Amino acid sequence: MRKIIVLSLLGMGIWACQQKQPKTESASKALTEGEKLAKVYCATCHAYPDPSVLDLQTWKNHVLPRMGYMMGIFPDDSIRETLFEDGSAGDRVRQAAVFPKKAVIRKELWDRIQQFYLDNAPEKLEIPVRKTPIKEGLENFEVRNARIQLNPPSTTLVRMGEGELYIGDAHTQSILQLNRNEEVTSAAKVKEGAVWLQETEDKLWVTVMGSFSPTDAASGMILTLPKNGGSGVEIPVKDLQRPVHSVLEDMDGDGLTDIIVCEFGKWTGGLSLFHNEGNGTYKKSMISAWPGATKAYVRDMNGDGLKDIVALFGQGNEGIDIFYARGDGQYTRNRVLAFSPSNGSSFFDLLDWDGDGDLDILYTAGDNADYSPVLKPYHGIYLFTNDGENHFEQNFFYQLNGAYGAIARDFDQDGDLDIAAISFFPDFKNNPEEGFVYLENKGEMNFEASTFEGVSRGRWIVMDAADFDGDGDDDIVLGSLAFEVVPPMGLVQKWAEAGIPYVILENKTK
Repeated sequence: MRKIIVLSLLGMGIWACQQKQPKTESASKALTEGEKLAKVYCATCHAYPDPSVLDLQTWKNHVLPRMGYMMGIFPDDSIRETLFEDGSAGDRVRQAAVFPKKAVIRKELWDRIQQFYLDNAPEKLEIPVRKTPIKEGLENFEVRNARIQLNPPSTTLVRMGEGELYIGDAHTQSILQLNRNEEVTSAAKVKEGAVWLQETEDKLWVTVMGSFSPTDAASGMILTLPKNGGSGVEIPVKDLQRPVHSVLEDMDGDGLTDIIVCEFGKWTGGLSLFHNEGNGTYKKSMISAWPGATKAYVRDMNGDGLKDIVALFGQGNEGIDIFYARGDGQYTRNRVLAFSPSNGSSFFDLLDWDGDGDLDILYTAGDNADYSPVLKPYHGIYLFTNDGENHFEQNFFYQLNGAYGAIARDFDQDGDLDIAAISFFPDFKNNPEEGFVYLENKGEMNFEASTFEGVSRGRWIVMDAADFDGDGDDDIVLGSLAFEVVPPMGLVQKWAEAGIPYVILENKTK
């Protein structure tokens, strides 16, 4: 999931628009100086943001003031103090010098940078008109509405297996286990924000954010729940900064299962490795101290027999990194894909799309939660193929406003991979059908897009797929969250009244 909370700030990268041309010789000079300064100062923390990735008002009212704060430029001292939480959470941000007390750039230089963006940002972002509309009706799926109600629907986790379904609910701070008939067979309190679940033989390992709202407080945890009628909740790892994903893996070959944790945080966070000490305790080491760690996989990416880590980062310094294991417990970072700080990176998967034996990347960009949502033409679903040396080239893009996750499976069992995708920030006014899109692969990277009737009955934030009914094809479950950034048109009230926490799309191919 995103990553449930995604914070994206600025912009450049995969997608680019044509810049507005300066109108005078003096403006041209200012453009040259401002652009050079932006590439020096802004690119120290993330990819250089081109003015064209955000509209003028967003730059002026939201992004440029925040950029100034990060360079130690404030209208007055009282503004700086409002950026820090009380207690240890605020102390972490102060120690990390996220908002420097003294300016790190001269005011006149910062003024030139600001003017560069204000002079060259578009009045609005042009969203391409979809050539082929998303048609209503899923040919191979039957919609099964949830047989339980939760008011308001606050689903942060769905996990589907054959004959079982897990639902994490932020409002009740619980996890529900449902059987094939969608009857609740067990329930457990897990505090706020259960977002990820892994099963072992006798336990459920649950990643709990601790706070759904943005914070630098270390209130998250990994907890375990017993399976098969056992008793006792344990918390093997605690004091985490809004963890959103974890991986259980023996990283050092000692026979003990270690834990990799994506601590998304707010202004601080990181990708962490918790070494199993063998006595019920875990020792933390930082793999990367960047906030915004969203999702991670453990794979041998270079064929040397060691377990590497591939991770997606959002929160400004956005991109996908391979952390190559050196064999001594240390890792070498290689950024294989760099994204715009305004992308709103929300999800990625590693899969062999083209069947050539190496791992490709399916990626979505679509978080829109930092300021008043602005539709962005570079939001959508991307596929990057691997050349065999872990160099990745984009060879597919489907524009989808607010894209929040994607699953590639051969849903129709015709021998190629289709894509199911959700959007948490669709164009609610003009294209609400973007909330869920099924892209049926027609060959040669051509896809037919469809959705289901009544897609707007929920706001889909998480998704999973498995053969739930045991008939030999993969079904899909979508989880709905009725709050976060509030959309227009009274939709939140409708979602709350309907109380639909999830919907199952039952595959009828077999």
